[in-house]
Amino acid sequence: MADVDLVLRSTRVITPEGTRAASVAVSGGTIVAVRDHGAAVPAHARIEDFGDDVLLPGLVDTHVHVNDPGRTEWEGFWTATRAAAAGGITTLVDMPLNSLPPTTSVAALRTKQDVAAAKAHIDVGFWGGALPDNVKDLRPLHDAGVFGFKCFLSPSGVEEFPELTQEQLAVAMGEIAGFGGLLIVHAEDPHELAAASAAGKGGPRYADFLDTRPRVSEDTAIEGLIALAKRVGARVHVLHLSSSNALPLIAAAKREGVAITVETCPHYLTLTAEEVPDGASEFKCCPPIREAANQDLLWQALADGTIDCVVTDHSPSTADLKTADFATAWGGISGLQLSLPAVWSAARARGYGLEDVVRWMSTHTARLVGLEQKGAIEAGRDADFAVLAPDETFTVDPARLQHRNRVTAYAGKTLSGVVKSTWLRGQRIVSDGEFTEPAGRLLERKN
Repeated sequence: MADVDLVLRSTRVITPEGTRAASVAVSGGTIVAVRDHGAAVPAHARIEDFGDDVLLPGLVDTHVHVNDPGRTEWEGFWTATRAAAAGGITTLVDMPLNSLPPTTSVAALRTKQDVAAAKAHIDVGFWGGALPDNVKDLRPLHDAGVFGFKCFLSPSGVEEFPELTQEQLAVAMGEIAGFGGLLIVHAEDPHELAAASAAGKGGPRYADFLDTRPRVSEDTAIEGLIALAKRVGARVHVLHLSSSNALPLIAAAKREGVAITVETCPHYLTLTAEEVPDGASEFKCCPPIREAANQDLLWQALADGTIDCVVTDHSPSTADLKTADFATAWGGISGLQLSLPAVWSAARARGYGLEDVVRWMSTHTARLVGLEQKGAIEAGRDADFAVLAPDETFTVDPARLQHRNRVTAYAGKTLSGVVKSTWLRGQRIVSDGEFTEPAGRLLERKN
């Protein structure tokens, strides 16, 4: 313990073994020991005592659209990572689309890394993209350190990131499986969506929009994805699951040994179709927020492990793109800063604890992308922490958000859980709304 330079103490520290009173010893930005609460502190070490506030591992959000460069007016690394830090997130993995250029070649990856390097308040990694014409780029991107490859099975919403046909999906999946990579999939079937859209109509009614994104579109796409992954022997991940009808398919695939993982998002767990006002396209996302009964089943699937993790799918835009017509409004929800209190508020109401939230939003997300140094408070991990007052409440005021465009589906909601401070490798990067200069690092896949 001679080289310990920092000790963080709380009566409630969330560790892999459970929650206990403890002191966490840090040296050079790494946790070196988790000791008894009253353990002696080296004379040269600084101590931070958080009393009864909860010390939890910094969250790892593996689904974030930063949009920088190219659409920085939507969001940028400076604002996105400040919002994340304010919400207790210490690591994010940036999606390959909505920036220009998209991250579909090594050159594009380097462009994005150059932009992010000086702006990141937290650690940042990158996904690559799988397009119809970039199979040759997949292995080089993998070797350059991306954490996996995202593809769409239906239109993405931006022309520069087209979807894959089933034949193209098979080719990309085979290539990625060949070098042991991970394919992450926006799973909505284009034929089911086309049929639903032809029968539906635009306008301000949320019910009409919901009819254009039926559950069967997710279910059909996921069924096909499972069959192909089983045949190819690939590792696949289902993004932003909203349809509870697909859960039996996923559970069966896992029992059969298919290498499939699944995420859902705070908005699917905390918001319901019944409460979305007509014209309120701040609630629009694809796949959509569904009914309360559907939400109940998503929570059950989190509890039983059918769904592995919870991520934001933070997908912002400028306010003018959030028109009152659900058919034409940009589909995306901004949730970085509010994801922890939103999920915690709903989880505690359903009888879950903060240990569950940490498992879904930190431990399992870190595991998904192989970040072995993140996701838990134990010796050998990065000293990344969030300090949470779980019983304090606040009412969401969009003006207090760090997102570049302060459009939120949570406006006016009262949430439990106030993030008091956030720490990155043993350095406090935000406390009571005051930020340090950017200290984040760019991360690359290690295995």
